[in-house]
Amino acid sequence: MKTIGVLTSGGDSPGMNAAIRAVVRFGVRNNLRVIGIERGYCGLIDGAFREMNFPNVAGIMERGGTILRTSRCGEFYTKEGRAKAAEQLRSAGIEGLVVIGGEGSLTGAKLLYEEHKIPVVGIPGTIDNDISLTDMCVGVDTCLNTVVEAIQKLKDTATSHERAFIVEVMGRSSGYIALCAALATGAEAAIVPEIPIDWEKLSARLFEERKRGKINCIIVVAEGAGGAFHVAKNLENRIGYETRVSILGHIQRGGSPTAFDRILATRMGAEAVKALMEKKNCVMTALQLGRVVTVPIEEVLKEKKPLDMNLYQLAHLLS
Repeated sequence: MKTIGVLTSGGDSPGMNAAIRAVVRFGVRNNLRVIGIERGYCGLIDGAFREMNFPNVAGIMERGGTILRTSRCGEFYTKEGRAKAAEQLRSAGIEGLVVIGGEGSLTGAKLLYEEHKIPVVGIPGTIDNDISLTDMCVGVDTCLNTVVEAIQKLKDTATSHERAFIVEVMGRSSGYIALCAALATGAEAAIVPEIPIDWEKLSARLFEERKRGKINCIIVVAEGAGGAFHVAKNLENRIGYETRVSILGHIQRGGSPTAFDRILATRMGAEAVKALMEKKNCVMTALQLGRVVTVPIEEVLKEKKPLDMNLYQLAHLLS
């Protein structure tokens, strides 16, 4: 193998640039030509390629987002679009592809391999941490630190005004961010898509805490669990607090990556290049018990990563 490509796809996550840097530098150190593909699968179809080298990736590790930019590509969902993408890779002499992204990006990589035998390696980059067979995805740690900082600031206001704040975080089908943020901030409740909520029971508990003298209340809700306004509607006038809604939104995706995310992304980037060189086809890098390994993408996509019920029970017990 002489030439490889790298792209970022789907939602951005902090640490993607560190992964790109590692792919480029580890590849160049191993006498590979590395081609950066802009705007994800859309750029792959359009042939938006540029050669990458050491100067291209200097100083990017500490930057959020992705220097290659990203997109969600409707055309790549079609067989015709994927055939066009494969032809672009062959025309450019790209013999292997590193795809950094979440579930949709990994699905696209798998189809590219199955339909056109393009060697692919995925790096899990998503703040939701909903990719199976890996303990952690690139970007999760930074996201959680951003959310925790925001909640701590809201807690000051909640205490000053004796209010309940309902804080909405990202997570369409995964409650990982909401659960971990609630646990880390001592929130009164985490509302997640995976577990139905008994509104009467929750309201009664919060009301009892209010009567015992608690002067603030923080409820963290994942967007996929109905969102903050849905929660406010179910709890208003029942918990003894004046309520306010705060939606953190896309601020959770940005910012300079934490040391953990930089190191994880770097390790995974190097492992991805190594996997291509060793002719491991259609695999994803994964963090398992502190080691970065490769696992089949087919196995990764078979089922969603379950929510850790031990964490959920602990958060509920300590709230």
